[in-house]
Amino acid sequence: MPLTSNPLMVPADAPVDYAAVQPAHIVPAISSFIATARAAVERAADPALEPAWDNLVEPVEDAGEQLWRAWSIAGHLNAVVNTAELREAYNECLPLVTEFSTWLGLHTGLYAQYQRLRDGAGFRKLSATRQRIVELALRDFRLSGVQLQGADRERYAQISEQEAQASQKFSENVLDATDQWSLHIEDEARLAGVPEDVRQAAHKAARDDGLAGWKLSLKMPCYLPVMQHARDRTLRETMYRAYATLASEQSGDPALDNSPLIEQLLQLRVQQAELLGYADYAELKLQTRMAESSVQVLDFLRELAARARPYAERDLVELREFAAQNLGLQTLEMWDVPYASERLREERYAYSEETLKPYFTEPRVLQGLCGMIETLFGVRVLPCPMPLWHPDAHALRIETPQGELLGHLLMDLYARTGKQSGAWVDSERSRRRAGSRLRTPIAYLTCNFSAPQDGKPALLTHDDVITLFHESGHALHTLLSEVDDPAAAAFASVEWDAIELPSQFMENFCWEWSVLRSLSAHVQTGEPLPRALYDKLLAARNFQSGMQTVRQIEFSLFDMLIHGRGAALDIRGVLEVLDQVRKEVAVLMPPSWQRFPHNFSHLFAGGYGAGYYSYKWAEVLSADAYALFEEHAGRDADGTRNTLDPETGRRFRKEILAVGGSRPAAESFRAFRGRDPSMEALLRHNGMGSTGL
Repeated sequence: MPLTSNPLMVPADAPVDYAAVQPAHIVPAISSFIATARAAVERAADPALEPAWDNLVEPVEDAGEQLWRAWSIAGHLNAVVNTAELREAYNECLPLVTEFSTWLGLHTGLYAQYQRLRDGAGFRKLSATRQRIVELALRDFRLSGVQLQGADRERYAQISEQEAQASQKFSENVLDATDQWSLHIEDEARLAGVPEDVRQAAHKAARDDGLAGWKLSLKMPCYLPVMQHARDRTLRETMYRAYATLASEQSGDPALDNSPLIEQLLQLRVQQAELLGYADYAELKLQTRMAESSVQVLDFLRELAARARPYAERDLVELREFAAQNLGLQTLEMWDVPYASERLREERYAYSEETLKPYFTEPRVLQGLCGMIETLFGVRVLPCPMPLWHPDAHALRIETPQGELLGHLLMDLYARTGKQSGAWVDSERSRRRAGSRLRTPIAYLTCNFSAPQDGKPALLTHDDVITLFHESGHALHTLLSEVDDPAAAAFASVEWDAIELPSQFMENFCWEWSVLRSLSAHVQTGEPLPRALYDKLLAARNFQSGMQTVRQIEFSLFDMLIHGRGAALDIRGVLEVLDQVRKEVAVLMPPSWQRFPHNFSHLFAGGYGAGYYSYKWAEVLSADAYALFEEHAGRDADGTRNTLDPETGRRFRKEILAVGGSRPAAESFRAFRGRDPSMEALLRHNGMGSTGL
């Protein structure tokens, strides 16, 4: 197949025809781009070349951007429309890309040129952003092992390739285990309590397989409502057991057991840290974070746990009492917790998630979200026809009020077979200015909501709405960037423990009446969310917030403790650490056969190893940032607080979103807030303020 007809081979500033991309295009495009990038690196690394920004950094960036864009596209397609052919092409390229990336990080000639650039007289004439890019590049060279010699250098390259392969296999095992599991139900009585739209989707899934009855899956749009609403306790236990043992030795398929991959990844990470001279993998990863040490992170998590655990214990006592007195559940098992919690919420606040869903149709929520973004950040958001990878996907154009293009957002919101679970944002390309030409960013926003049924629009839970707002914050971090050099873009250089600031910040607006009113229209009547129902939702905002907080702290402590040691754990040791963490901070103790780590893709396939604490760390930042909007809130005609303050929104855009990674995140936060962050706003938002229980 000629490269000239390959849709991945277009220039970096041209759009990609996703509908035309086939698995056969991936290997030739990636191979060609790697060859081009290698040649450019060798030219830039020539010691006869006097290094300057224009003949060192720019040429390497030029050659690399097409490679990383094509690889981002391949990875995205592999995650959202996975097929055997696509997986084969992606996996064929993975060692090629890993080897190139490792070779680049170990390139002593290029490293020497960056050192000469930094030490030369021209360095001081560069902008502050470009000086930071050079300094970060030198840091990353050192963290990539450029100073290693001989056998250590070869071993580092092997580790990089093996870790990439193991992470990819971990992800594939989770996807395959999820897709391969199903439960065929023929007795409708077993589905008592399950919402009608979930039943309809399960009935369609069975019919598509040529079966009568209903087919249940472990995809979130099916799994979570069944766990929350199914009255059949045995059904809940069956579903919980399947989900809690995914991709483990408990699930029945040895080929999909992630135990050896967890052991391998931990071993490789210990070896990587040792080669680079760090005590452990956590110390290595913290070189690129806001947090200064493992001790600081652990102290932060344990302080938060100490503040939250009394609330979590109260939550659990209330839930157990309610379950025993009202549901006949004298022993509260893990598969009872979502069900009992939803019943308690219904009794206490006289509403359930199912009461809210008819008001949150996907088209209306998107319309309201776009309107809020327009108000807050002074932009326009418009539909934009574009050939994409699946009929469910669609594009939005972000532009200035004068019509100048700022970027594109490519959205894919529904769960389906062959699509990785979860929600995430990634970048197809970053903003870049070359002379008078500006290349605008393109971002992916992916979720796994329930698809439309019977010609009706998709219905979202309030949690779905929060997820959508969260991911939109990530997308805005790249789409509203004013950084002209991609190496200082948000996803390239913002510290990992600050990258969640914009996303968690956006979640706060999902609790504001002025916003929710614009997001809602009943699927049948078109009526907005009633104020009385909103008041119930708001009253329930901190329902079980103590239990939710310690659960996140449990995950974060587990992550830091398995990565914060100089010797790798075997799978038994991993599970023992998890058990110890639960005894320290958790209030709910899962059964001994639960295998949560085997499905923890954030740690073992998603880049969050020794970094899961970032969610809570950044939540402190985001809550404190949102507090400034609360301080400048206005009032609507009915007297309701309105935090959609355009002036504060423009300030957030200018000091947080627009600057990306062009300066340290702590400086950006101080520029916006006027001081260092405080934990108090987070505790207050979670109903755990200084007034106590």
